[in-house]
Amino acid sequence: MQQETAATTHPLAQFAATLRWSDIPPEVQRKAEDLLVDWFGSVLAGQSARPVRSITRFALSQGPALGACEVIGQSASTSPMMAAMANAAASHVAEQDDVHNGSVFHPAAVVFPPALAVAQSIGASGEQFMAACVAGYEVGIRVGEFLGRSHYKIFHTTGTAGTIAAAAAVGHLLELTPQQMQHAFGSAGTQAAGLWEFLRTAADSKQLHTAHAASAGLTAAYLAKDGFTGAQDIFTGPQGMAAGMSTDSNPGRLVDGLGTRWATPETSFKWHASCRHTHPAADALLQVMQQNQLKISDIAQVTCHVHQGAIDVLGPVVSPATVHQSKFSMGTVLAIAARFGHAGLTEFDEQFLAPDTVTLRDKVRMVLDEEVDTAYPQRWIGKVTVQTVDGRTLHGRVDEPKGDPGNTLSREEIEGKALRLAAYGSDIPEDKVRAAVQSLWSIAKTPRLGRLLD
Repeated sequence: MQQETAATTHPLAQFAATLRWSDIPPEVQRKAEDLLVDWFGSVLAGQSARPVRSITRFALSQGPALGACEVIGQSASTSPMMAAMANAAASHVAEQDDVHNGSVFHPAAVVFPPALAVAQSIGASGEQFMAACVAGYEVGIRVGEFLGRSHYKIFHTTGTAGTIAAAAAVGHLLELTPQQMQHAFGSAGTQAAGLWEFLRTAADSKQLHTAHAASAGLTAAYLAKDGFTGAQDIFTGPQGMAAGMSTDSNPGRLVDGLGTRWATPETSFKWHASCRHTHPAADALLQVMQQNQLKISDIAQVTCHVHQGAIDVLGPVVSPATVHQSKFSMGTVLAIAARFGHAGLTEFDEQFLAPDTVTLRDKVRMVLDEEVDTAYPQRWIGKVTVQTVDGRTLHGRVDEPKGDPGNTLSREEIEGKALRLAAYGSDIPEDKVRAAVQSLWSIAKTPRLGRLLD
C-alpha cells in the first residue's frame, strides 16, 4: 500500500475517515436524526413491494440465513451485505425518500442501509453510526455535484455517486485510514452504475440501483480494510468517473467548503410520493387552485415551466403502465395532486389510471423555462400557467417546494409521515413503529446498536 501522505490522499477521503460526531455542529446532528426517521418510514413503506421482495428473496438466498443484521420490517436477519442490499431496495420504491437538490441525489437510500447493517454487525455505538452516515451524505452529495448535469441526463446519480457514499459510510465504521478510504473510493467508483433507460419500459431497475450501490460500496470498504487497492484518482483520472460519465464535471465541488459547508442539512424531504422533479409544479398548481378556488373541471390546460432535467427524466413517460412509472409522469402527478390536494401512496395505487386522472393528465405539458433551468439544480422553482375553461390565464409560482430546507418539515410532520408510510407498507403495529421512531430521535446516545424494531 502506498505510504500515507497529505499529498497522495484526497481531502474527501481524509474527511470521511477522520470525521467525528463531536466535529459536527448540533444543527447538522439534528438534521441527520430527522433524515434517519424519514428514511425509516420509507424503508417500511417499500419492503412489501414486488421488486423489493424479489431482491430480498435473492439476498436471503445468498445467506447466511441467520446473522446480526436486520432486514427491516421482517423477522429475517442476515449478513451486512445482504441486509444492506434488501434495505436499500426497500428505501427507494415508495418515492418518499429524501433528495439533495444540488446533486440530484437521494442519500438516505444508499447511506443508511449499509451503515446500519455494518453497525449492527460490529456492535458500533449510535454515535459512530450517525457520524458514518453524515460522512456518507457529505461525500455522496459532493460527488453528485462534481459529476454535474450532463451525468444525470444518462446516469441515475443515486446509483453512481451513491456507491461512493456507501463506501464512505461503511469505511468510516470500519475505521479505515485516509489512504484506505481513498482505495475504497477507487473500488466503489469502478463499480458505480445506474442508467435511466429503465423508465421507458417501467422496468424495476431503480430498486436494483440502490441495492447495488449499497452492497458495492460496502464491498469496496471491506476490501480496502483488507489491503485491496483501488484507483487513486477515480474522480478526475484520464479514465476515471468524470472522463466516462460527465462532460461538465467540476472537481472543485468535491472539496467545496469541506468541513465548513455542511451539505447534509441542505437535503430536502419529499412530501408527494413521486419523482422530485414533479413536486415544484404540483405545489404551484395547488397554489393556483387554492387561490382561485378551482375544481379540476375548471382546468382546460396546465403548462409546467421546467428545467431540462425534468424533461430528460419525465419526458419519456407519456402513458404510464405501472404505479411506479406513473410517479415519473408529470401529468399523472399533477392530476392526482389536483384531485386530492396531495399525491400520496394510496392515491397512486388506486387512481393513477382512473378516468378523471387520465383526462387531466392529458391536459398537462412541459416547456423549458430559462429562469427555472438556470436556477437548477441549486433551486427547484415551480412555475405553472393554467388555462381555465372559461378563458382565464392564471399563473402559479413556488420558489421552495414543501420539504426543501427553506420550507422544511417539522419533527411532528416527519414522524407523522413515517407512521403513515409504515402503515402503508407493513403490518407492524403502530405502537411498535412509534416506539422505534422515538428511539431513533436519540440514537446517537445508544451505546451499542441493535435491531431498530426489537
